[in-house]
Order: sequence, then C-alpha cells, then structure tokens
Amino acid sequence: MQVWLDALVWIANNIVGQPAILLGIIAFIGLLLQKKPPEDILSGTVKVMIGIVLMILGAGIFVEAVLGYQAAIAGAFRVAPPAAPKVDLQTFIAEYGSYAALIMTIGFLIHLILTSIRWRFVYLTGHLMWWVSLTVLAVLLNLFPTVNIWIPVAIGSIIMAVYWTIQPKYIHKYMTTVMETDEIAYGHTSSAAAYLAALLGPYVGSPEESTEKITLPKSISWLKDIGVSTTVIIGIILLIAVAFAPYEAIAGYLGGLNKYIWAIITALKMAGGILVLLTGVRMFIGEIVPAFRGISEKLLPGSRPALDCPIVFPQAPTAVLIGFLSATFVFLIFLVVFAATGFFVLVPPMIMLFFPGGAAGVFGNSRGGWKGAALGGAINGVFLAIGQATCWPLLINYAPELATLGDPDWYIIIWILYGIGYLIKLVTGA
Repeated sequence: MQVWLDALVWIANNIVGQPAILLGIIAFIGLLLQKKPPEDILSGTVKVMIGIVLMILGAGIFVEAVLGYQAAIAGAFRVAPPAAPKVDLQTFIAEYGSYAALIMTIGFLIHLILTSIRWRFVYLTGHLMWWVSLTVLAVLLNLFPTVNIWIPVAIGSIIMAVYWTIQPKYIHKYMTTVMETDEIAYGHTSSAAAYLAALLGPYVGSPEESTEKITLPKSISWLKDIGVSTTVIIGIILLIAVAFAPYEAIAGYLGGLNKYIWAIITALKMAGGILVLLTGVRMFIGEIVPAFRGISEKLLPGSRPALDCPIVFPQAPTAVLIGFLSATFVFLIFLVVFAATGFFVLVPPMIMLFFPGGAAGVFGNSRGGWKGAALGGAINGVFLAIGQATCWPLLINYAPELATLGDPDWYIIIWILYGIGYLIKLVTGA
C-alpha cells in the first residue's frame, strides 16, 4: 500500500503538481490523437508549457507588488492592512501545490466521466482549473486544519468536477444569444456576473440600444490597453496614497527609492505582471484548445469546448470597455468606503475587473444594450469588492492572497463551502 501511495505522491509532485508538465502531456496526447505531424506536436506541446510558466511568473510579479500597494493604501487611510497570513500564497503553493494539482487532475477526470454521460461541455480554461482547485484546498484546510490531507483532496476533486460540469450548462442559453451559435460554451469563473447581466439586462435596456452603435471619444481609447489602464489607474491611486501615508507604513517596501518613484514603479510592476500573465494565457489558450480537440473528438464525440471569457469579446468590443469601466468605477467606490471605515483595504484586481467585467458587459449588452453592459460591469465590481473583503479573513490561515485574485464564481464557491463547513461544525460540535 505504501508503495502505491509513494508512487501517487511522486506523480503528484513531479507531474500533476507541475502544471506546465501536466498540461504539456495533455496537449501532447490531444495532438497525437489528431495524428498531427511530429513538428506540430513538438511545437504545440512546448508552447502550452511555456504559456503555463508565463502565467505563473506573471501572477507572482503581480502578487508581490500587491503587498506594497496594500501597505500604502492602509497608511493613507490610517488603517491596518489585512492581517498577515499564517501561511502565505507562495509558501502554500510550495507546500500544497501538488495536492491542488491532484484535485485538478482527479476532478477533471471525473468531469470527463460526467460529461460523457450528460451535458457534453468540456471545461478547457486550464489556468482557472488550477487556481480554483488551489482555492478550494485552501478553504478546506482553513476550515479543517487537522484533517488528513487526502480527505480535502477527495472532497475538492468532487467539488471541482461538479462545478466544471454544471457551470457551462446553466449559462449556455445566454451564451448562444451572445455568440449566435450553439458550438461554443462559456467556461469561466465569472459566469455568475455574466448570467445576472444577461438575466437583468432587459429590465434596464434593450438589444436595440447595443453598444456597437455607440461611438466613444478617442480621448479614452487608451483604456482599451490593459497595461496602460492598469499603470495609470493603479499609479494614480498609489501616488495619492503615498502622499498621505506615513513614511513608516511603506518604508519596508521602498528599497531606498523616493516614495513617488516607488509608486510609479510598483504600478508598472503590477501592469507588467498582468501583461506577462496575459501573454501566457494567450499562448496557452491558443495551443491547448486545438490540441484538446483530439481528445474531445476522439474520446468524447459531440462535445463542445467551454472556453475562457475573451471568446465573447469580438461580439461587442465596445461593451467590453463599458463593462470594464463600470466594474472599475463601482470597485473604486467600495475601495474608498471600505478603507475610510477601516473595514478592509481592497486591491483593484485589474485582470478581474477587465476580463469578467468586459464579459459581463457583453452578456448584458446582448439583452439590454449599453445600459445592460454598464449593469454587467457594476455587478462584477460589487462581486469583486465584497468577495475580496469577506474572503480574505476566511482564508487568513492559508493563502488569503487568493482572495485578491478571485472572480464572482470563485467567491460564491468559498461562501458556500464555508456555510456548509460551519453547519458541519455546528452539528458535530467540532
């Protein structure tokens, strides 16, 4: 028995626990099933692996810059930054990343089994599969820190399989409206905001008022560039924050720099981290989708791919911008209110404000025009602000930084798991 466990742990640590290796193998198998030429198999597999590495590096740069940002905002409002975790995100990934990868792998296999039985939507947003699996593990360990690690692995695998199977299905009726086809599904943890945007869109507007019929001034066209918009928005916030923050609040992050120069560099680092991450996402998505097609066609005939949220952006590019701006505006209102009241120091998660906000804008626009797009972005902004503020303390012992990287579904999963966990503790008296 021990030999099998040792082998499983070795596989988890060296294959499943290494997303680049695991997804490289998946890409290799998919391309092989399609009988691609050797050079295409080699190129596709390597690009998938490089994409994963870039995603991880980009997230690391972003998270590192976030710590200084939080300290500056907290100092400006004279409130304490979020409590330091018992185990930070970097340490958590190092110690428990292999188990999260195991959850992702087992969960995905169960998902494929469920997909083969019913609802043939294959969830292919690989980077989110990894991060949400990591988050579910963190939640379970925060709730039950003394439990045998294999119990959270088993429970987490089932949770992920059920989510990946149901999520593309429940939003698909609105996805077909957006895409005007039944061939592509929506596989992203922003589905709650997108669904609500499409559901409520008709109550605020109509499809005849589509954003694509609106001409926006060129003076704000720079907001379409996520790197520029991140630098400018974060930079302005930081420059104002360091002007009011006491020196001792940010001294440990300055590295000998003038505080205003440090603010600009920190904003650039956050934008740079996002751009590195996005480069990895584009490379990964561009290769894993056609590679996985071999698996979905050969092993799961009739299945449809559930893809990352940018798949809807070309349907209404202006709605993407309106959704992003609306989400950012609402989030910044919460940021000021929460910080001023000492409730929580929010971190503007520009990736989540842009991508889910833009997608919610597209879904809202499809049924409510430009007003629906604005509503969709606002819904996303509310989700991100309340989710981040409430989930950081819930994850305080293990990787609370995950709360700053979440999407709407991400937070809903945390809330539901904590509700169930507290109920179990109440019933059992634990």
